[in-house]
Amino acid sequence: MKILDRLEEWIISLMLLAMTALAFMQVVRRYVFNAGFSWTLELITVLFACMIFVGISYGVRVGSHIGVDALVRLLPARQRRWVSLLAVVLCLVYVGFVLYGSTIYVSKMMDIGVELDDLPIERWKVLLVMPVGYVLVGLRFLQILYSLATGKSMSLHLADEAADALKMKAEEGGA
Repeated sequence: MKILDRLEEWIISLMLLAMTALAFMQVVRRYVFNAGFSWTLELITVLFACMIFVGISYGVRVGSHIGVDALVRLLPARQRRWVSLLAVVLCLVYVGFVLYGSTIYVSKMMDIGVELDDLPIERWKVLLVMPVGYVLVGLRFLQILYSLATGKSMSLHLADEAADALKMKAEEGGA
């Protein structure tokens, strides 16, 4: 899975770089040369969508998604593990619903054959990022489920905003 980890990071980085370069190019063309490309905004939107759907998977992997776990943290380790297992199973059910719905949506768009407004690309080809992204998310939740089921992990690793805020405040005070 290290290859998938690196691939996610590269895709996110390249999408961000491409979006920044395209936006900069468009600003220069508009304000310096009084001209621009009609397709730039749409391409930036497509790149942003790709970055978002790969980023969801990346966020699951590194535990940066927000979770309300104040009550769960009060539980003993064994019960916390069971609650985490239930949460992951529910997340997988949700991923299944979104994956199913997005696959149907992409399939219908493929049947219709509509192109993007400013780019000669069929819309369904761009929309494929939804089911592909959720397959990645499903893989990440399956990894977490395996880790919990085998005892390698005792709970979900979620972002702890309160701890992060306190840490930042302490760093500001010490600087």
